[in-house]
Amino acid sequence: MDVTDKSFQEEVIEASFKKPVVVDFWAPWCGPCQMLGPIMEEVAEEYKDKVEIVKLDVQDNQEVASVYGIMSIPAVKMFKDGKIVSEFLGAKPASAVKEWIDESL
Repeated sequence: MDVTDKSFQEEVIEASFKKPVVVDFWAPWCGPCQMLGPIMEEVAEEYKDKVEIVKLDVQDNQEVASVYGIMSIPAVKMFKDGKIVSEFLGAKPASAVKEWIDESL
């Protein structure tokens, strides 16, 4: 699911009080983001009962990217109870993303 500056508060911050939300901050021109995208989709399907995984295009949604100090992409952050509880930068294989989620829950 894609989130935007307008939907971020509801779909990430508020939703994270019910279930952790993982946000993949990315941009269409970012090579590593293109590699991570399909991996995040695969992990999202496998982990749908544990976490919600969403994407935010930083090129089109600069307000949220600025608030969270996104300087490098891909940047992946897990929100729980409205706060960032874990994060990583750069593309990772599916096994590493799953391990990160498991450790962060």
